[in-house]
Amino acid sequence: MDSKDFISMNNRYVFNTYGRTPIMLVRGSGCRVWDSEGRDYLDFVAGIAACTLGHGHPALSKAIADQAAKLIHVSNLFHIEPQIRMAKLLVDNSFADKAFFCNSGAEANEGAIKLVRKYFHDRGEHGRYHVVTMENSFHGRTLATLAATGQTKYRKGFEPEVPGFSHVPFGDPAALENALTPNTAAVLVEPIQGEGGVRMPPPGYFEEVRNLCSARGCLLVLDEVQTGMGRTGKLFAHENFGITPDIMTLAKGMAGGVPMGAILAVDGVAKAFAPGTHAATFGGNPLASAAGVTVMETLLSDGFLKEVEEKGNYLRARLEQLADKHETIREVRGLGLMQAIQLESPCAEHSAAVRERGVLLNCTAENVLRFIPPLIVSREEIDEMIAALDAVLDSAGRT
Repeated sequence: MDSKDFISMNNRYVFNTYGRTPIMLVRGSGCRVWDSEGRDYLDFVAGIAACTLGHGHPALSKAIADQAAKLIHVSNLFHIEPQIRMAKLLVDNSFADKAFFCNSGAEANEGAIKLVRKYFHDRGEHGRYHVVTMENSFHGRTLATLAATGQTKYRKGFEPEVPGFSHVPFGDPAALENALTPNTAAVLVEPIQGEGGVRMPPPGYFEEVRNLCSARGCLLVLDEVQTGMGRTGKLFAHENFGITPDIMTLAKGMAGGVPMGAILAVDGVAKAFAPGTHAATFGGNPLASAAGVTVMETLLSDGFLKEVEEKGNYLRARLEQLADKHETIREVRGLGLMQAIQLESPCAEHSAAVRERGVLLNCTAENVLRFIPPLIVSREEIDEMIAALDAVLDSAGRT
């Protein structure tokens, strides 16, 4: 069977929940992937920021194969050595005292919301469950994380919404302060809004958010599902803004493409999850944790994150050069290897045209092209992507 046969089977047997690109990827190496027809593509999507170390990374592949040969899954009824090692690496290199493992970003955010409620319940503040989130945010597709997500298009059709959430403009501390009530338990916010179009906070914003939470006695929860794990040139994006949260959620890049998520918290909050209050059958299983340990050790190796920062600056500079040349680019924004350009018009056609030139890009927020390559991307590969995008923008400008 060829790819057309498999795509036809997909249409028959798989839920139609994705607007899939009409190619089937079958192999990858580094920052490059190949489809079933043998054509190669430079990958600037990285599984939506999940393939931290690219494709076929030797150390990651070996860790997964070695662990699969020993033990894939046993459940959290037992102690799991790679999981313990992963927890130590996360705690030793963050604000947190404890880690809980799950499988995805939505699951991590759902668990964080539960943790917030349980924390205040244990304190006898049973009416304190309100969570303030940001307009244009994205926190997942479970019912609670949909209610937390500040984009109506994702919530439409799933009413009634889970109560207890309100949304304020991202980057507006005055609006946040006005939204806080005696019932507010937490503020849930992304350091950079990823699915919302790689929107950056204004200078000083997070210091004000942290101060407001501390003054009102509510918890600060940072959704670092997309921004964490070295994506911005720091291990966690909030390090760029000089603040620490009470709770942080992670996923996507944690295990280099193997499903893994986590909730990190300070001890005083983490203790609200006692035995029987929360669980995840596959969370932090031996296979995912072995992959996660390898990713963490690589990120923490000498010079790795510094190189991510430098390559992010290079990518930004090249995108700004394009913006100077093409009037259709309204804005360049982002941090590290999480960059974007906002176009004057919808970007789906641009994404498809760049793919025809052998580069995979992601279109989000309708008119934003997002650049989230593997963290191992080279400057030469950045140049290759820029050349393809430049040609597409040139062609579009002539039509």
